[in-house]
Amino acid sequence: MANKTIRILGIESSCDETAAAIVEDGRRIVSDFISTQIDIHKQYGGVFPEVASRQHVLAVYPVIEDVMNKAHMSYADIDAIAVTRGPGLAGSLVVGMNAAKGLAMATGLPLIGINHLEGHIYSSWVYSDRDETVPPEPEFPAIVLLVSGGHSEVILLSDHLKYERLGGTLDDAAGEAFDKTARLLGLEYPGGPSIQKASDGGNPDAYQFHVAKMPGTYDFSFSGVKTSVLRTVQNLQKNGETLDVPDLAASFQKSVVSILFEKTMRAAREYNAKNMVR
Repeated sequence: MANKTIRILGIESSCDETAAAIVEDGRRIVSDFISTQIDIHKQYGGVFPEVASRQHVLAVYPVIEDVMNKAHMSYADIDAIAVTRGPGLAGSLVVGMNAAKGLAMATGLPLIGINHLEGHIYSSWVYSDRDETVPPEPEFPAIVLLVSGGHSEVILLSDHLKYERLGGTLDDAAGEAFDKTARLLGLEYPGGPSIQKASDGGNPDAYQFHVAKMPGTYDFSFSGVKTSVLRTVQNLQKNGETLDVPDLAASFQKSVVSILFEKTMRAAREYNAKNMVR
């Protein structure tokens, strides 16, 4: 008898995006949908937690209904419900958790609480029918570079669910540094895409921004590079010079990405990693 296909409905509401997906056997995405709040939070230059949670209330059930309809499935076709339980914004997490609990109680399906960071790691295992080919599963040991929101970490993944945190940020996360630098340069939130777009055509060697090396560790510190950009901008403005945003953005991006790349590659060599996951 063939093994039964396991289908899980996943719900995510840890920050400013309401998302859901149906995944088969831990790998194939049957259907998915994301309701983003980027346009709402742009006016604040970052995520406004109270606004985010209220938007989740409005979006969570329509998003779930959308993925169920796209998959042409009913809850009788689902084996379990998974939901992000943290880390994240408390108000946002509560909305997703309550929606998942309600569905689990109404349908009798098992409820699985998922760590947000584990979800990022295991996103490297999933694929959708939009992909041209089915990607191979990552092999162990693997080095994980986890750069998401308030998290910047290097992790050794020796087997499924077996993690060793090798290092991480001691102050600002890379994403926070991007957001704050974007605001400094007059760019829109979120900072990552805005700085990447602004850096097109810029000279990444125009400015040398300080990044703490933290020698002998896999730790990061991004508060210094943010301050370095601030001082440079202040000096340029004091001297009446026009800000070359493409050069500033490209130089900042190179500074941050270089240290992330350097430490990830060093970890991969030290632990003889067969794959790198991000």
